[in-house]
Amino acid sequence: MNYSPEGHSSSLHLLSPLTLRGITLKNRIAVSPMCQYSAVDGMANDWHLVHLGSRAVGGAALVIVEATAVAPEGRITPGDLGLWRDDQADALQRIAAFVAGVGGVPGIQLAHAGRKASHAPPFGGGAILLGAAQGGWETVAPSAIPFAEDEPKPRELDTSRIGALVEAFASASRRAVRAGFRYIEIHAAHGYLLHEFFSPLSNHRTDAYGGSFDNRIHLLLQVAARLRRELPEDIPLACRISATDWVEGGWDLDQSIALARALRPIGVDLIDVSSGGILPKIPIPAAPGYQVPFAAAIRRQTGIMTSAVGLITEAAQADEIIRVGSADIVLLGRAMLREPYWALKAESHFDREVEWPTQYGYAVRKKR
Repeated sequence: MNYSPEGHSSSLHLLSPLTLRGITLKNRIAVSPMCQYSAVDGMANDWHLVHLGSRAVGGAALVIVEATAVAPEGRITPGDLGLWRDDQADALQRIAAFVAGVGGVPGIQLAHAGRKASHAPPFGGGAILLGAAQGGWETVAPSAIPFAEDEPKPRELDTSRIGALVEAFASASRRAVRAGFRYIEIHAAHGYLLHEFFSPLSNHRTDAYGGSFDNRIHLLLQVAARLRRELPEDIPLACRISATDWVEGGWDLDQSIALARALRPIGVDLIDVSSGGILPKIPIPAAPGYQVPFAAAIRRQTGIMTSAVGLITEAAQADEIIRVGSADIVLLGRAMLREPYWALKAESHFDREVEWPTQYGYAVRKKR
């Protein structure tokens, strides 16, 4: 590793390069994985290519494909991307190639939605749980506890199904590498399956996967260790977590710090720090940069790299996060939806010569 949080320098800033294993990001700006709910049978299409490709053209160093299901029942909605078949990897390959071809690093987030699966897209009915007649399926979880009171109970995973789940993540990671992705992230946040295992609010098991802290994080450690063995040494492995459930008796920052300490020796290179999602209708004190302190605490207390998310909208705000050492990468979601060329505008904000795409640069720079 060429860079370590302990070696943070005040000379680092938003536009500084960052090396993670065998990749080098040209800046610290990344496109957060954002579900588009536009796939058919897990297959990427032109929408995904244009959505992700435009942000890469817009100067983001790292472009992360949305939560991509490792199994059909792991989709949040029927419109989610998947990597449980080889042809799905073939469809994603052109996206990875395009992002790399314009100077970005293509990344992908591997996921299983657990008890929050089988829902309608937010623009097609919101959080409505779909039945079989509507194209839905039975959901699974660590315990037979529904996400919302008005939903049916998910099926509790037995140990054989848990073993198959680890294999599903491994198979998806192999397909991702073959498709050309150079950054792999495990989704263990926002109330989805892996988060459901380590939060005491959703895991009431009494076997080796429940009860104690070590038991509740066991599955995530298994998945991370397996992916680290599957991935080439030069490809970084990240993990998105919810640093807190925002409710008493749930998962919290202290446990997140302990989890990061356990993930680092396995070979996880970066913790993508978000929060919430384990229960509906939990009040969250959202404000500009409200999740950054979680990333800063994990980075400071464990020595692992972190990325920061959450209402980060302005170049100066993002730059400050890097300069003071709160995180190593800034992930942008809604800001990138509003402005695909956010990264190029950041270069201009800091009086840097804007690195326009070749196809644009000759025209933009002309005085007449």
